[in-house]
Amino acid sequence: MSTLTEPTTAAPSRAERSRSRTRVTAYAISRDHALYGGLLVLTAIAYLWGLSKNGYANEYYAAAVQAGSTSWKAWFFGAFDSSSFITVDKTPASLWVMGLSGRIFGFGVWSMLIPQALMGVASVGFLYVSVRRWFSANAALLAGAVLALTPVAVLMFRFNNPDALLVMLLVAGAWAVTRAIDSEKYAWRWMALAGALVGFGFLTKMLQAFLVLPAFGLAYLIAGKPALGKRLVHSLVALGALIVSAGWWIAIVELVPASARPYIGGSSTNSILELTLGYNGLGRLTGNETGSVGGGTGNPGWGGATGVQRLFGGEFASQIAWLLPAALLATVVLVVAAGKAGRTDRTRAFAVLWGGWLVVTGLVFSFMQGIIHSYYMVALAPAIGALVGAAAMVLWRRRDEWLPRATLAGGTLLTAGWSFSLLNAVPTWLPWLRWVVLIVGVLAAGLVLVLPELKLHRSAVRRTGLFAASLLALTALAGPAAYSVETISAAHAGALPSAGPAGAGGGRMGGGGGGRMGAMPAQPGTTTQGGATAGAPRGGGGVGGFLGGGGISGVSSELVSLLQNGAKGYTWAAAAVTSNAAAPLQIAAEVPVMSIGGFNGTDVAPTLAEFQEMVAQGKVHYFVGSGGGGFGGGGRGGTSSEISTWVAENFTAQTVGSSTIYDLSSK
Repeated sequence: MSTLTEPTTAAPSRAERSRSRTRVTAYAISRDHALYGGLLVLTAIAYLWGLSKNGYANEYYAAAVQAGSTSWKAWFFGAFDSSSFITVDKTPASLWVMGLSGRIFGFGVWSMLIPQALMGVASVGFLYVSVRRWFSANAALLAGAVLALTPVAVLMFRFNNPDALLVMLLVAGAWAVTRAIDSEKYAWRWMALAGALVGFGFLTKMLQAFLVLPAFGLAYLIAGKPALGKRLVHSLVALGALIVSAGWWIAIVELVPASARPYIGGSSTNSILELTLGYNGLGRLTGNETGSVGGGTGNPGWGGATGVQRLFGGEFASQIAWLLPAALLATVVLVVAAGKAGRTDRTRAFAVLWGGWLVVTGLVFSFMQGIIHSYYMVALAPAIGALVGAAAMVLWRRRDEWLPRATLAGGTLLTAGWSFSLLNAVPTWLPWLRWVVLIVGVLAAGLVLVLPELKLHRSAVRRTGLFAASLLALTALAGPAAYSVETISAAHAGALPSAGPAGAGGGRMGGGGGGRMGAMPAQPGTTTQGGATAGAPRGGGGVGGFLGGGGISGVSSELVSLLQNGAKGYTWAAAAVTSNAAAPLQIAAEVPVMSIGGFNGTDVAPTLAEFQEMVAQGKVHYFVGSGGGGFGGGGRGGTSSEISTWVAENFTAQTVGSSTIYDLSSK
């Protein structure tokens, strides 16, 4: 008699379990890689889309890029013109990259701006791998998306200012510190790399690069794996690498005789050290900026009143502050989440690294009394992205607990309300969007609160959780994404570009220019405040296309032909007061144009005697007095007024196109 038994299934063998785990792991890796690649591809598309509409962007830097693409001397020193009379008022690392691109592909809009866009993609990539290393791929994806869609980041990674390279170098430096904290055997190498990257950041935008140093150093000293003595030594190694990478170019410039190099633009003593510690250094903190217009304290036109409120209002809020309150909350969340964990706890180290970056840089920007522009805020974007991505994942993983769940919901409501306020600042632009963000935020917060209490099937829980996460991401990103799309769709140029719709962040300004401004120029034949009559060339510190010049579009074809035909046999085809007046002439005619007085005509370069000698030696052919895309005339300091007067008194004016020209060879 037979016995019927239930069929049995043998338990999976160890090999089968191993193969199953391998398949799951392979799926996770491929999914993560696909999302990472998709993030980078979409970022590249956004940053490259319609890039040429920005033209030469900031013509002050574009002229220097053009010069560097034809002259190695101009390239190395960061000279404004290919004959290397004067440098721009920054260290030249960003010009090196764009200048090399111009040499390889030929100088033009695309060869100049594509490297900037690729730096943005690289910044997003470095941020992703930094967050992914200590948290999840989803956290890294959110962090990267926040950076990629921050309006001021979209603006600056499609522009030719130094900020694009600075951000990339600093994010790469933070990644190196992350690797150093994880390593024991090779920690010193990673710290040396971090120091070198910050050093090259100094060669990009001087002392601003050093604002991340407290966070970098403290994070490694607290959480590094080696013993304290070794961590101190490794920090000194990083400092040494920073000094070498930042100091080699400074040393060369200081050691090369002044007669063999360009004048250091922005300085009053032809010294790169003075520029570093003065106008581009302590002067930005105190407002005592020689050759500039002073600081922002009580001056709404240049950053508004100092204080913690600065970044949350005026021209700054719409550029960077969309997730700034959430990032500050995220820093607290990460510190609390670390609790009493050991010294090397990654969550605490992450909070110190990125929270320190955000707090130190944010406080300096808030309280500096010198000139500050809204596009500087791009330096905060990586830290905001990192903190929001990491904290969101920490809270999401612990959403079954009431306090993390309530914190996540509260942060969502805070972000939705703040986005509503920022969108309401331009009420006629997409008026429906602010209500969508607010409603979605309320729904997302409510769903987060009730989700753990719902009695749902396992698959339904997953789908509902995915829906809630999507609402959270939409709340965080809808506002800045809309501003970013508007930024991509519009042309941006000049000294003070601003992201978002017209009217946000002070609006958009066109024309050429850089980051400083002098007094408005006096018109020929008019009486100045001091009672003197202005000569034929314009007097006063000009600002070129910055406040009214037509930029390269204002340079007539007749003037271009005159400069091109008159360049042969001369070191400079022409001279014009201020770099903003000279830049469009130089770019349009593709000949060297001397910038008298540097950016805004206040540099003592050249003196009247030096200019007279150059004219006598037949080095300068024409003097452009007005029109041609920029102002002529002298500045509030320097010798440009004296030169303008001397030219007007000793040479005959002629009109070419809309410009007043003096032939300096006709005397």
